[in-house]
Amino acid sequence: MTKDEIRNATRNVLNARLKEIGVQAQTAEGEALDALMSEAQEIHDAIDAAKKREALAGFAESAEPDDNQGENDATDKKVKAFARRGEMAKDGKAIKFSARIAARRIKNALSVDTTAPVVHTATDVKPTFNNVSALIDLVHVVPLQGGETYQRGYVKSYGDGAGPTDENTDYNESEPTFAYVTIEKQKVTAYTEEPEEMAKLPNADYDGVIEESVSRAIRRYLSRQILIGDGSTAKLKGIFFNPSEAAEQVIDPATDISTITAIADDTLDEIIYSYGGDEEVEGVATLILNKKDLKAFAKLRDKQGRKVYTIVNNGNTGTIDGVPYIINSACGAISDSSTAAGTYCMAYGPLENYELAVFSDIDARRSDDYKFKQGQTAFRASIFAGGAVAAYNGFIRVKTASA
Repeated sequence: MTKDEIRNATRNVLNARLKEIGVQAQTAEGEALDALMSEAQEIHDAIDAAKKREALAGFAESAEPDDNQGENDATDKKVKAFARRGEMAKDGKAIKFSARIAARRIKNALSVDTTAPVVHTATDVKPTFNNVSALIDLVHVVPLQGGETYQRGYVKSYGDGAGPTDENTDYNESEPTFAYVTIEKQKVTAYTEEPEEMAKLPNADYDGVIEESVSRAIRRYLSRQILIGDGSTAKLKGIFFNPSEAAEQVIDPATDISTITAIADDTLDEIIYSYGGDEEVEGVATLILNKKDLKAFAKLRDKQGRKVYTIVNNGNTGTIDGVPYIINSACGAISDSSTAAGTYCMAYGPLENYELAVFSDIDARRSDDYKFKQGQTAFRASIFAGGAVAAYNGFIRVKTASA
């Protein structure tokens, strides 16, 4: 097709010709293929121009008639009415105004529905700060599904009775000393309720957050009990726990450090070299402390204003001069002047020296039946667990000095 034929042809004819070109192009070569390509481009441009002309025609048809003339006439009438009322006021005559307030007409106004405020709802719920220490995930967990109690044996000493022996006399006795700790099953529970409307909120999973919170509450409780549990009902035997019977004390209170009154440049050395036996320095263990004391380590400066400790933070964990630490708010804070005398503030040792016996998984359930009349949804979670230090003097503890 020539350019004139293309310009005068209908869109149906042009589309049919494009199909023919597509068939011919399969066998064409050289100049013939170039010619087909040029013709196809001309047809494509013609179709595109036709579409634009149709669109412009549609715009013209949808244009509103000019009603400015009517508005101008109405304005002239209002001006004349104002002038008339002004003359009447000058002459002292009564003037009347209509009590009806007419709304101003707005061209192309949006409907009532579309002018209402548009509220967009996020598709998730923004979490707040973490409230569960990673300590619960780093101690030694012993799964004991269906059990009742758990006993862990440990060595208190290897014996120190070796020595010289005269001829025909008894050998020196040197026996190791063993002990054991008993871990009882404790029931830990959490419960919450929510109105049924929470589950119907759009997009964001408020309902899921509430359901997950009961499990989180149990984990937070256990992570604190690993330190401060006193072994009573529903409580673990924590690292800071001192049984009244000396035979039951896995950690000898005499080893506690109570000479640290403030975080100083020698605090970490005092803790590390005080832990363990007399014959060697133990391998790198973990320091459990309050965030306030970690802050005190970070703020400490030498006389030149340089940081005394190199601290690497990784959320709930990190290192102080290469020594791993973990934050737990159950610890007291030496750096806090309000901390009572004799309060345990830190613990240092291998975390596997504490054993968390898990007698059941966390059982989390929801119910729409309880308080059905009130439209409340109930969530509950429970676990059977116990825990205790399982190595003799497995941790060294730091507490504030007694009064």
